[in-house]
Amino acid sequence: MFERFQLPDVAVVARRTMVAALILGVVGLAALLFFDQPWAALGLCIGLGMGMGNFRLILRSVLKVGARAQANKRRPLAMNTLGRLMLMTVVALVLVWVDPPLGLGIIGGVALFQFLLLANVTRSMLKMGASAAAGEVVEVPDDGVGAA
Repeated sequence: MFERFQLPDVAVVARRTMVAALILGVVGLAALLFFDQPWAALGLCIGLGMGMGNFRLILRSVLKVGARAQANKRRPLAMNTLGRLMLMTVVALVLVWVDPPLGLGIIGGVALFQFLLLANVTRSMLKMGASAAAGEVVEVPDDGVGAA
């Protein structure tokens, strides 16, 4: 199913996810400020920003590693992503220990962004699956990757 997920779909998913994150960030900020939780509101915005930044860095890494000629392209991507996620986790956990509302807001913001990203990817993939099931021709370029 992922082989049908092409570059234009990634751009649509990225744009839709960023817009939804900004909208929910503003709504969450207003709600948390209404309930007199300014540190949690700040944490939510920081967490959404960290999620957006991580997603942008992942896209940049995928494009950079995809342009390389080496055979093992998964290892550099996995190591870069793992390193960023470890850093984000350490920062969030230290802030939970130092200031719980701020740290929990960051964790909530990152989790909210990841949920939005997953929902948008799922939506696009289901839409492509429905198009293929309806008999529309889905052109899949043969790039030699994933061929069995």
